[in-house]
Amino acid sequence: MPIAVKLGVMMAERNVKSKDLAAYIGITEANLSLLKQGKVKGVRFETLEKICEFLDCEPGDILRIDRRGSSEQTD
Repeated sequence: MPIAVKLGVMMAERNVKSKDLAAYIGITEANLSLLKQGKVKGVRFETLEKICEFLDCEPGDILRIDRRGSSEQTD
């Protein structure tokens, strides 16, 4: 089962700009965009921790198992 990335949804709910989150994490906006789209093969726990810290959320709020079997982004 693929992992669905809900980072874009969480950012929208928190009214967070990609530029601000990318700067806080220490990655480029381009890499953050790839992460939001679910087009990365993995994410470091340190990066995930910083995302959750900035958004005041839990990893399960932004990463879900897609039980439908689709690897398409659902933002």
